[in-house]
Amino acid sequence: MSSRREFLKFTGAAAGGAVAAAAGVDAAMASTGPPLDPDRVGVLCDFTLCVGCRRCEWACSSSNELPHGDLADYDDTTPLANMRRPDATNLTVINRYPASQGQVKPFHAKVNCLHCEHPACVSACLVQALKKDPHGPVTYDAGACVGCRYCMTACPFQIPAYEYDNAFTPRVMKCSLCAERTSEAGVMPECVKMCPQEAMVYGRRDQLLDLAHERIATHPGRYLDHVYGARECGGTSWLYLADRDFTELDLPDMPDVSPAELTESLQHGIFKGFSGPIMLFGLIAVIMKSAGLRPDDRLEDDDE
Repeated sequence: MSSRREFLKFTGAAAGGAVAAAAGVDAAMASTGPPLDPDRVGVLCDFTLCVGCRRCEWACSSSNELPHGDLADYDDTTPLANMRRPDATNLTVINRYPASQGQVKPFHAKVNCLHCEHPACVSACLVQALKKDPHGPVTYDAGACVGCRYCMTACPFQIPAYEYDNAFTPRVMKCSLCAERTSEAGVMPECVKMCPQEAMVYGRRDQLLDLAHERIATHPGRYLDHVYGARECGGTSWLYLADRDFTELDLPDMPDVSPAELTESLQHGIFKGFSGPIMLFGLIAVIMKSAGLRPDDRLEDDDE
């Protein structure tokens, strides 16, 4: 009985010490992940070329072994009547927007994970289930994930989705940039490979930026002079071209600084080492005390 009493006392005292220690952690010690590869890859997506064929949706679901019908089923454009977001069974979707002035055909935009250069989801993950590959993709390890879903809250683009219908082994679902395949030289992401309009180009990010600016300079009347993802949230691996303001395509107007830079130092300091679990035990003790519960007395009653 005394050992159990001492344990409860210890957790309360240790939690206080952990808080003080965490507060003194130097911000410079916060991990920002490995340096990015200068030759890291990405995708340039030219929305002015997209015709809304939905072939990329099929290719993504097929390659990720997610529920999908035959390719011919995706000729149905009925789903484009409503704005959609990626979910646990659809990692990329196409949305349709009204035609721009002087144009007849509607405008289409592809939605998926942007694979940020300094991802907020990676910073928010307490167990490193999400990682930024120096070569470009933001990858996910389902075996390490504890299902806290902080990544979903942290993502400024509201991309990660959770398998709520999977009761036993739920995962956080998002585009992986086909990282398990594109690690081989010459292999492209499935959506890029499938696009009949060649609206997407896969390659080195720096070269894609050059290509994007070249297109804008060559066809100034076709494009808005803005490459989305060049700077937003510190930069992203997916880069976009369009003929209109990107906020009209449900892409938020984001600052140049990643949200991760504002939270990473504090969070990594608090949870450094074992301070997180210790603080949890201490919090439980404080809650019990505030509620008027006396653990020692209850333990004594149990022993009797």
